[in-house]
Amino acid sequence: MPVNMQQLYTEVCSEQNQPINPFIAEILSQTEEQELYASTLKLCGNNRLVQVQRVSDEDFLVLAQVLSKNSFITNLDLRYNRVTDNGAAHIATFLQNNSSVLCLNIMGNEIGTDGSEHITKALHRNTTLLSLRMTGDKIGNKGGMLFASMLQINSTLEELDLGDCDLGIQSLIALATVLLQNKTLKSLNLNRPIFYVMQEDTTVHLSEMLRVNSTLQELHLSKHEITDFGVQRLCDALHENHTLKYLNLSCNKITRDGVKYLAEVLKINKTLEILDLASNRMEDDGALYLAEAIYLYNRSLKALSVVSNNISGKGLQALAAAIKANNCLLYIYIWGNKINQEASMAFSQLLQSGRLSSSSTDVQPYVVDGRVCLAEIFHGLKKHYYWTPSYGMADDPICNSTFAICNDY
Repeated sequence: MPVNMQQLYTEVCSEQNQPINPFIAEILSQTEEQELYASTLKLCGNNRLVQVQRVSDEDFLVLAQVLSKNSFITNLDLRYNRVTDNGAAHIATFLQNNSSVLCLNIMGNEIGTDGSEHITKALHRNTTLLSLRMTGDKIGNKGGMLFASMLQINSTLEELDLGDCDLGIQSLIALATVLLQNKTLKSLNLNRPIFYVMQEDTTVHLSEMLRVNSTLQELHLSKHEITDFGVQRLCDALHENHTLKYLNLSCNKITRDGVKYLAEVLKINKTLEILDLASNRMEDDGALYLAEAIYLYNRSLKALSVVSNNISGKGLQALAAAIKANNCLLYIYIWGNKINQEASMAFSQLLQSGRLSSSSTDVQPYVVDGRVCLAEIFHGLKKHYYWTPSYGMADDPICNSTFAICNDY
């Protein structure tokens, strides 16, 4: 039978002369009330419902001893705490000795290059961890190289999130090269690297990787300075790739010409289900290219984001007509464009007819003086990427299409 985690935590703190963290004690107490059979332990430092005293290196050292006695915890969420490189050494020891944790989220902590070295060395030997999220930990280019080396050895990890980690060109190329051979990783987040040149060498290497990789299902390349040239190379690879389901190209420099290449891919691609093109500049011409592909050809895409792309009413109306004709596209996000009266009417009709659910788009119609307008609502592809509720679901999962679709993978 599971032991009393709160009591054990208090005893270990006393043995090590370590002050009790009331936040940890409270969360463990809540877990106790749930009969200790919940598989997820959330100790989020940005918890808005509980008074938080963020987890430190010393706190985790004690917590690791508590968790070693409770093998039912498979998902450990430590986002936005104060775990440093020293704490990363404790995490590494924990990963080497613990065989129950499958998912570890340490995003938004203070882990740097030294900490990434500890963790990657532990993952050389760990054979159980499936998911690791390090978003926002400034591991730098050297840390990225260490993770690339780790992926040459580790054959268990399926999801790796290195977004906003200050990766450099060398580490991106190294990761792309490793994935030519790695047959395990299914999801990779490389958002917002640090570039000092405007060339697209990394996009070329990632394209070559996609051409031969038959395992990767999810790839995030937001804020990569990708231009139409880079999109063309990616699309050349996607013509030969038959496994990628989720492609994130948001916050790049893609215009209508780049979107035209993507539309050509959508005409023949039968695997891509989520396409994020938010915060580019496709304008009406790009929207028309996508609308044609969706209207006439594509029957695999389930979610599309064209938020903030300088699209006016003409392009939005074309997308609305394509959605009406294509029953496979279930989620569409359009806020931040030039929404006029005609576009408002078109999307209002989609919602009123039931073709679109109010939870599967980011706009909601309302009427003022007989005119239909659209208001923004907080729905999106990755609604809970930086924030999750302290317990349960904050809303219907369908409001966050990434959850709704990826759970089927």
